[in-house]
Amino acid sequence: MRLPIDLPVTPMLAKAVKAVPAPDAVEGGYSYEPKWDGFRGIILRDGDDVEIASRGSKPLTRYFPELVEAVKEHLPERCAIDGEIVVRSGAAGSQRLDWEALSQRIHPAESRVNRLAAETPSEFVAFDLLALDDADLMGEPFSVRRARLEGLFDGIAAGAPIHLTRVTGDDVLARDWFERFEGAGLDGVVAKPLAQPYAPGKRTMLKIKHARTADAVLVGYRVHKSGEGVGSLLLGMYTGDGTLVNVGGISAFTNARRLELVDELDPLVVRDGDGEAVRGETDRSRFSASKDVSFVRLRPERVVEVAFDQLEGWRFRHSVTFLRWRPDREPTSCLIDQVDRAVAYDLESVLAR
Repeated sequence: MRLPIDLPVTPMLAKAVKAVPAPDAVEGGYSYEPKWDGFRGIILRDGDDVEIASRGSKPLTRYFPELVEAVKEHLPERCAIDGEIVVRSGAAGSQRLDWEALSQRIHPAESRVNRLAAETPSEFVAFDLLALDDADLMGEPFSVRRARLEGLFDGIAAGAPIHLTRVTGDDVLARDWFERFEGAGLDGVVAKPLAQPYAPGKRTMLKIKHARTADAVLVGYRVHKSGEGVGSLLLGMYTGDGTLVNVGGISAFTNARRLELVDELDPLVVRDGDGEAVRGETDRSRFSASKDVSFVRLRPERVVEVAFDQLEGWRFRHSVTFLRWRPDREPTSCLIDQVDRAVAYDLESVLAR
């Protein structure tokens, strides 16, 4: 592939902050845009040669054949564009990002990849331009890169699965987006310094994400992959009819804490008639097809407070963070209804193009 930038490209990253910064908090000012919750991808095109580079070392190209075709149809012959791969779901007028459907797209079987490409087609939301034709734009300030990106989209037909994210220089509007767009599945706002060049691998942007807390019931734990200690805690919440459903897990523990938790949770372990720990299995997914999904069952008697960003359906969208044990709470009081959910907002209204 012949492009005017060094390959591979490491995406520029963002540092988490608690609030939307003022426009003049950085030299040259900030530009604000919605924070898309999908797979970060840098589209690289040189004629018919198209690659979708991921944030990690594993290319995403083979998993999104329909996006490769869209790139060939709608984007310039030679370009490098940073953005986010997303999948939407829902009826027209009430669509939102679908993280679960997007996650299902990563599958080893080509037949499955092709089927999902038709059933849950992906789209690309562009937010930065790194190269165009023979021009290396990475050293240019974001204000210049954004202007060139907008010019590029002047030639893209409406209805294409490739979109330009909207931006604003108004921090009041950015805070409005932070609240409103969550109902369409987005998870916050990003602030980008207008005067700074593209900085691969550096956290020069700021991200403001939704953060909430909830109480959940401990229902089991997985043994760490090393074979020693607790690898992750499994959590549950009660539905309105009293059914305890799995809502996600916590996995960020130090090695010392993993070992401590085995002893700490031993009195809660469900045991059979021979005194052996009873095990269960969580549902398998495309990521766990060859993994051990068994867990040690625990009596649902201990409550834990966790921090999370969004609850999608009956599950936390991402891993949650342990905050503290709640011995003052009754397990049956941990209802899914306790979780505030964003007011629905149509995804189509978020997309600029």
